Amino acid sequence: MPPAPARRRGPRAALFAALTTALVGTLLLGPDTGRAEAAPAAFVHPGVTVSRAQLDFARGRVAAGAQPWKGAFDQMTASRYADLNRTPEPRAVVECGSYSRPDHGCTDEREDALAAYTQALAWYVTRDERHARKAIELMDAWSAVLRDHTDSNAPLQTCWAGSSWPKAAEIIKHTYPGTWAGSGRFATMPRDVYLPEIVNGSNSNGNWELSMTEAAVGISVFLEDKAAYDRAMARFRARTAAYVYLASDGDLPKTVPGQNLDTRDEIVRYRQGQSTFVTGLTQKTCRDFTHTGYGLSAVSHVAGTSRIQGQDLYGTGVGERLRHALGFQAKDERGTAVPSRLCGGSLHLGLGPVTEVGLDALHHRLGHAMTNTQALTERNRQAGSNNLFVAWETLTHGDNPA
Repeated sequence: MPPAPARRRGPRAALFAALTTALVGTLLLGPDTGRAEAAPAAFVHPGVTVSRAQLDFARGRVAAGAQPWKGAFDQMTASRYADLNRTPEPRAVVECGSYSRPDHGCTDEREDALAAYTQALAWYVTRDERHARKAIELMDAWSAVLRDHTDSNAPLQTCWAGSSWPKAAEIIKHTYPGTWAGSGRFATMPRDVYLPEIVNGSNSNGNWELSMTEAAVGISVFLEDKAAYDRAMARFRARTAAYVYLASDGDLPKTVPGQNLDTRDEIVRYRQGQSTFVTGLTQKTCRDFTHTGYGLSAVSHVAGTSRIQGQDLYGTGVGERLRHALGFQAKDERGTAVPSRLCGGSLHLGLGPVTEVGLDALHHRLGHAMTNTQALTERNRQAGSNNLFVAWETLTHGDNPA
């Protein structure tokens, strides 16, 4: 990578660097682990959510015209994100309030990041250099001007866009033989603009913090930042244990240090008034399945990245929680009658295209029976994009033995 051009580091970037140096030895150690998980001795690339072997498998299946991969690829290339005429819409400051109101660059940033990843996937499958150059154009446009995220949804906006950029950058940097002259400048964007916003997570909503750790882990792999990777993984383990309840947790769900949920009443209020806890229930189940899916998607993405980097979290408590949470939500998403003890007997469905990654690892690879998750996944193929941070996972992870 060529050296990044000189640029004054902002105060949040400097704070992040200081915190990482000072606190990496005292990382948040959460449930389901006895220590912070170490970064690999050498990072594997491309290695954010999807590996070279997974990409090669998908490419081969598309070339053979096999389903569901060929249909998933066709869906991707027909999307607006694969348009070779797409014009990036960068801005220096992205301002996002609740539900992206106001939306000053929020949709543009998220969708340009998704488009960069889409173009990178299209490059890998087709070897059409126009897609690689378009991905580079999008990444270069934003890294040239972006300096900050503001307003109440700034952390969420940062992690959503920050989850897609490194997936695109990993594929282009490590598989495209052409020139990416701006790669050094691009690397300063996740380091200086994104990581400082998400490094400390969120002691409030589980789906926020899980998405934050997904972005932090992906950025850490791209930057080969072992300290940031360790810190994000430790926070991820703690938050996953608090997000998904298992009967083995005891009478009450686990919590994250710093939340200050000290009584049963506080925990019940935090979980949208749900007072009966059953295996697979998440913190967000009784709010709606869409936000529930955001958190579960992040769990599967981080576990997938960790496996590529040499540590298979699917075989740990993380995988156990993901398996039960996917099954629990999938059963209701498929139309099972809701008992009155669950969310007052009323659910807001809409899980989204978030089940392929977990199903591939837990069912197809590890052999767990996941009847409801498999049926829902196959019903929803081809899994497209949620237009936020999830994209094309039937193509990359559908029944993928790699």
